Amino acid sequence: MTLKGHQSWVFENKPRIFSTATVVGPFEGQGPLANDFDIIHGDLHLGQDTWEKAEKTLFEEAAKTAIESAGLTKEQVQFFVGGDLMNQIISSSFAARTLSIPYLGVFGACSTSMESLAISSLLVNSGSAHYALAVTGSHNSTVEKQFRYPTEYGSQKPPTAQYTVTGAGAAVVSRHGNGPLITSATIGRVIDMGITDPFNMGAAMAPAAVDTIQAHLRDLKIQPGHYDLIVTGDLAKLGFEIASELLKKHHIPMNQTEFRDCGMMIYDYEKQNVQSGASGCGCSAVVTYGHLLNQLRAGEWKRILVVATGALLSPLTFQQGESIPCIAHAVSIEYDGTN
Repeated sequence: MTLKGHQSWVFENKPRIFSTATVVGPFEGQGPLANDFDIIHGDLHLGQDTWEKAEKTLFEEAAKTAIESAGLTKEQVQFFVGGDLMNQIISSSFAARTLSIPYLGVFGACSTSMESLAISSLLVNSGSAHYALAVTGSHNSTVEKQFRYPTEYGSQKPPTAQYTVTGAGAAVVSRHGNGPLITSATIGRVIDMGITDPFNMGAAMAPAAVDTIQAHLRDLKIQPGHYDLIVTGDLAKLGFEIASELLKKHHIPMNQTEFRDCGMMIYDYEKQNVQSGASGCGCSAVVTYGHLLNQLRAGEWKRILVVATGALLSPLTFQQGESIPCIAHAVSIEYDGTN
């Protein structure tokens, strides 16, 4: 691994995404990306008696499916790198209890999908692991209950609010085999612009996404046109508009590439009432490991940059009137035509 600039890694050994798995809930299965998911559940409970157990089940299913798709057993995987939105990252930690794979728990809120993939790639690239498993997920009912109001409460949500994705995405990273190449990663800084509204996450996270995109381009000395697609994690409609304006203000020529947002892709705005769009750790995880990698394999893109965004607040800090610190982590993925 080579450090480029101030905050970017270039993976000289180019670890691969050897296999992936995406598991989602019924609402995600009604959206436009349904054909890109491996498992679609028809019940939010997933046969469990609590929402938290249901979220843990998403993690376990995604992890086991990805491992099996790689033709491996869990004993062959050296590290499991995972995280979620729950306090003490209980979903990934309890799934790690089930999987019994050496575990590194990480928290970057909704940026955790690319944080876990970057760390897994670092481990594999350095030779510290033959296989590393990155898993990230969320559940609408657990997140709404913890950060806002339980779904059963029936509270009215403003147009700026986002709908938490029920889903988990997993990737097995390896130095060998087939699959898309992970070429670099940029680790984001915490950016806080003083926003305090937990129903306006997109506006809070947009500056962090822009900061990481700028850092990535600066560190690697490239232009946006280096990528066929740059996609943010879950800024949704409002946050994506703000990010686009900030990039324009900073003279970043995003017109050189396709610029999209995972939070605007997973749901149908006309048919599904999702306010500004999607959010949650599972959002960028299932969109990337499902839809985007399928597009890469189909030749629609050759090189993409995924910039997952996260709001690092807690119910406690919100109640104490704290603003919302945010972060974004970026991972570049290329496809060389190897299935």
